[in-house]
Amino acid sequence: METVSDPKDGKKLLAVVLGLSAVIGLMLLAFVLPSVNSGAHELKLGIAGPAPATTQITASLGENKPGAFAFDQFADADAVRDAIRNREVVGGIVVDANGPRMLIATAGGAPIAQTLTGVASALSEASGTEVVVEDVVPLTKDDPAGAGLTALALPLVFGGMMPAIVLVQLFPRSIGKRVSGAAGIAVVAGFALTAILQFGTHSLDGNYVLTSLALALGISAISLTILGLESLLGMKGFGLGAVLMMFVANPLSGMATTGAWLPAGWGAFGQLLPPGAAGAAVRSLAFFDGHGAAKPILVLACWIAVGITLCVVAGMKKAPSPVPESEPVLV
Repeated sequence: METVSDPKDGKKLLAVVLGLSAVIGLMLLAFVLPSVNSGAHELKLGIAGPAPATTQITASLGENKPGAFAFDQFADADAVRDAIRNREVVGGIVVDANGPRMLIATAGGAPIAQTLTGVASALSEASGTEVVVEDVVPLTKDDPAGAGLTALALPLVFGGMMPAIVLVQLFPRSIGKRVSGAAGIAVVAGFALTAILQFGTHSLDGNYVLTSLALALGISAISLTILGLESLLGMKGFGLGAVLMMFVANPLSGMATTGAWLPAGWGAFGQLLPPGAAGAAVRSLAFFDGHGAAKPILVLACWIAVGITLCVVAGMKKAPSPVPESEPVLV
């Protein structure tokens, strides 16, 4: 049997080839641009010590790495350590009777800690005095590179997207079942993922329950936002939510580096999206005794509220109108 070729098929095929190639290129740019533009931008460092010594160090860093660091003055080394543990600064420089020291927190972001370690080496070479590096908040000894946190980004996003896909197919007419299902999956998945990272790979430390709940909030925020958009706009809404979470929020999450390492503005925006907020909350609860977790948890709560609101609005629009009772007919 011969098939008749439509003259328009060639144009359709060309459009598909060019269109999908462009989409793949945009996907690459979405992940590459934040990475290649990341680096030290106004990183807040605590500094303590005699004014002549600290002034010389800050002036040297300002000259050699302009715009890379901002400095907050503290009374002593312990105050700088407390500021690091409270996530007020990402590191610190201390000059006292024990000599110059660079205080870092690898748990706050491995690239930042590596940069500060490099700065300590440069200062040691320039001054002829060894600048000792002290890790105030380290990652776990079983995962010193933070591979577990880095690997969490994709399961977190897919963990939010997949339940939305499945629940829409299973319960096309029940928004309540979708919402309750998304919440249940998020809680179970949050505890499961945290158990793998904390007890399996030993990548996380801290309170298991609180860290699990933070991860559950992140998964819920993604799922409910996508469900809300789908309930209101149909598959267009699902596509919008999926693109937002996968190709905007995921690259800007700073899961591996923290938002402070991303380009100015991009990192702050990424922390207002569910993956970035979830990563920040997990990092704060797992390594910093919860310091710095309040804001990202509030962000996640807002996304959850938005998702539920969209679902409720969609449900009200789809609810059948009450049929008025017919008046009795007089015979």
